[in-house]
Amino acid sequence: MKPAVLLSISTLLLAGSISAALAQERIYRCGGKEGAAPEYINNAKDAQSRGCRQIEGGNVTVVQTMPQSRPAAVRVAAAAQASPAAGNDAQRARDSDTRAILESELKKAELRLAEQQKEYNNGQPEKQGIEGRNYQRYLDRVAEMKESIARHESDIAGLKREISRLPVNTVRQ
Repeated sequence: MKPAVLLSISTLLLAGSISAALAQERIYRCGGKEGAAPEYINNAKDAQSRGCRQIEGGNVTVVQTMPQSRPAAVRVAAAAQASPAAGNDAQRARDSDTRAILESELKKAELRLAEQQKEYNNGQPEKQGIEGRNYQRYLDRVAEMKESIARHESDIAGLKREISRLPVNTVRQ
């Protein structure tokens, strides 16, 4: 009885795969020369009248996109080639903006560090609430403050390093 069940299951699977293969329509590729995007169709009459080629040997997935006049990279490259002076001015403006942003971040970080150091009080901050009775909680807060100060100092050093890497001859606008 088991071989009969196996035979009927394999027959169903084979029939299913054959019908799936027969259901697959032929795909034709039209165009795609001289920078034009190819078009894929599945109508044999249209394909023959337009001189399209049949695609063989695999599945085709087509994703529709919005047409662009030129890719962005080409537009940027063309603009840079058209006017090198404009590219230099744009770079100087970006460098200037970068410098301004980094300097404002540096000021903020220095203010946060000054506040933290004032609160830290050279490792002897004032005890808060329950810390008078729970000394370990006080020690934990002091350790967190010390780590935070170290992080702020590291951030400040990194910001200064980034500012020093920027070109000096930037013009602010």
